Amino acid sequence: VDHGKTTILDAVRKSAIAEKEFGQITQKIGAYKVKRPEGSIVFLDTPGHEAFTAMRARGAMITDIVVLVVAADDGVKPQTIEAINHAKSADVPIIVALNKIDKPNINIDRVKKQIAEHGLVPEEWGGNTVVVNVSAITGQGIKELLDMILLMGEMLELKASCVGPAEGTVIESYMDKAKGPTTTVLIQKGELKIGDPFIVGKTYGKVRAMIDDWNNKLSTAGSSTPVEILGAQNITRPGDKFYVVDSEKTARKKVEDIQSMTASKTSGIKNITLEDLYAEIQKGSVKEIKLIIKTDYVGSIEAIKNVIEKIPSTEVKISILHSEAGPISESDILLASAANAIVIGFNVPLTKNVEEIARSEKVEVRMYKIIYDLAEDIKNAVEGMLVPEEKEVLLGQAMVKQVFRLSDNSTVAGCIVTEGKIIRNSSCRIIRNGAIIYQGSITSLKRFKENVREVKLNTECGIGIAHFNNLEEGDIIQSYMNVKVTKKL
Repeated sequence: VDHGKTTILDAVRKSAIAEKEFGQITQKIGAYKVKRPEGSIVFLDTPGHEAFTAMRARGAMITDIVVLVVAADDGVKPQTIEAINHAKSADVPIIVALNKIDKPNINIDRVKKQIAEHGLVPEEWGGNTVVVNVSAITGQGIKELLDMILLMGEMLELKASCVGPAEGTVIESYMDKAKGPTTTVLIQKGELKIGDPFIVGKTYGKVRAMIDDWNNKLSTAGSSTPVEILGAQNITRPGDKFYVVDSEKTARKKVEDIQSMTASKTSGIKNITLEDLYAEIQKGSVKEIKLIIKTDYVGSIEAIKNVIEKIPSTEVKISILHSEAGPISESDILLASAANAIVIGFNVPLTKNVEEIARSEKVEVRMYKIIYDLAEDIKNAVEGMLVPEEKEVLLGQAMVKQVFRLSDNSTVAGCIVTEGKIIRNSSCRIIRNGAIIYQGSITSLKRFKENVREVKLNTECGIGIAHFNNLEEGDIIQSYMNVKVTKKL
């Protein structure tokens, strides 16, 4: 987290992507093209937070070279190790960008030793990992980093055909209120043109518009170009394949076949109804937090699910009833009302109309911009549903000064309160010579001849103990109670 990937990209592009992000945390995959005299480089900016493990893995699978950004002051972090593992599993070569070298009191050799321990031995140490020292703030080493990427690309002979129908991979997909379904695709082969019919995942469409990473409209997009495409019938999933076909009719027919095949595979699965959900709640057989999640991007759903899976709890079940990219709708509120669920909105709008429906249905809607806050609130909610632990609280203690035996053979101890206070009907224990000889409850408590609820410090009183008549002078009577406290995860 905060190793400076996006700031390096800003330095490369001379842009200000990082400033637009909440908390300066990259929360989705972005793709950006940088033109150089020797050739163009497309950067996939994948999030660094550990919640985005799956997104980084997907990013690596459509990547030719990984630039692993490691902060010179922080060194290797758990997220860094995850990123290394993703790159290795995808069999992608790695260049290490050692960032923040402008900071004082850094130990570059220490960080190189850390990365070497994970199989990335620097070239100057006899290994084959290229390590470039950079500063995103001063611009030092940025040109050398780009040169190394281009040199490695040339050595690996990374080439793609720019002729023929376009093929690519979905980087992100979301529903735009004005534009409709919007899909970010990295074109990996061929050329895409306005008007091309296409299939993407389980939907299809016709290219109505293409927008590049600088928000420029394009009429064509060649290989290794990231573009935002308008014209799909629906949103799709990151990682889905995109390819151009000869006609919309062909696209529609192929998608219908895909959907039919999927439906036949899942026909034996019984979908749960709102009535089923309500019945399960009424049974009270299971403690659940039920969530409906709406996000700005499909990829954010994976991130939130990843966070939820890492919340440790065996007593409370966390269920995601529905998750989708797009604004919170009336149907989301009605589902939450029927299922007694909480609606989570992550970087999505909440209209006044939907807010009013939520209020009338008594549905809680939580809106978030940063994933850390969302994770903390869910964790706290889980803690609130755990079976409370009982904790003993000592109220006070009294010393027996004299013992009085009554006509009914019961015993009353004349005492003085030496600590805290004594409360009638509280639990108690009798301590003699440092050992507990009896545990029970205080049944009577008197000041002179009056019954009282409690007696405070340095006050004399008469104490009667249930089912215990063997009190002696010098005994200590402790008054305590058991209180329920919430467990912490």
